[in-house]
Amino acid sequence: MNTTPGPEPHAELRDFLRSRRARIHPEEAGAALHAGRRRVPGLRREEVAQLAGVSVDYYVRLERGRNPNVSADVLDAVARALRLDATERAHLFNLARRRPARGRRAAERPQRVRPGLRRILDALPGTPAMILGHRLDVLAANSLAQALYTDFDALPHRDRNLARFIFLDPTARDLLADWERAARGTVAALRLYAGRHPHDPRLSELVGQLSVHDEDFRQWWADHDVHEYTHGTKLYRHPLVGELGLEYESLTLPDDPDQALYLYTAEPGSPSDSALRLLAAWTMDAGRPTDAPS
Repeated sequence: MNTTPGPEPHAELRDFLRSRRARIHPEEAGAALHAGRRRVPGLRREEVAQLAGVSVDYYVRLERGRNPNVSADVLDAVARALRLDATERAHLFNLARRRPARGRRAAERPQRVRPGLRRILDALPGTPAMILGHRLDVLAANSLAQALYTDFDALPHRDRNLARFIFLDPTARDLLADWERAARGTVAALRLYAGRHPHDPRLSELVGQLSVHDEDFRQWWADHDVHEYTHGTKLYRHPLVGELGLEYESLTLPDDPDQALYLYTAEPGSPSDSALRLLAAWTMDAGRPTDAPS
């Protein structure tokens, strides 16, 4: 199975559709499908074609990436047949309609954070805040976000990446109380990005590095799940302030859809709020929480 997003563009579409077919039991599909012994899990290609209202040959050519002019109506029908959610549907459209050089220049262009946005981060001393860009690169983070995660500013520029931190930094598995859920979501977010920027050479480098060094990443990358971080809850076991449950909100920047501002907050008056306030106080007093007395 293909593990890097660039060299085999049709393999991405093929493997994604196969993975979505495999998760649907025929009896759940809501149609009179082929009976008898089955050699593959989930739906067969002819069954997806039947549910989508297209010919088997047409669907087979679509799954093999041999139908570059597929209509939106057909993709919508396939999405319904495979019970794709909104994120998966968008991913299907990206994979089915990709072009050889799509997104290459945008992905290779260095991303800059405007000075005004950096000032906004610094103006939120009690709120962990960071700006993520291509490939979950950490473009900027205020002091409290770095106290919560790690000192990204101390890392080489190419290593300032949230996925690298989660899979390669040994402190991440202790910090993230639900590490597997967070790590799976990170892989799924990279998969979604790969559909938008299939020719990003630095993504290929990142996926290759993580695949070599982490078995979990390699297995989850092959699942072809996709996820978009918009809001949710993250659980932490911080070495200085203990357990925190923080809610995050992701705000996409209107002039650069590949940059997003992430803000982390705690419910007012909760133990997590008290712990976050303590971490913020230590950060302001000592510059870095590791300099604070235990």
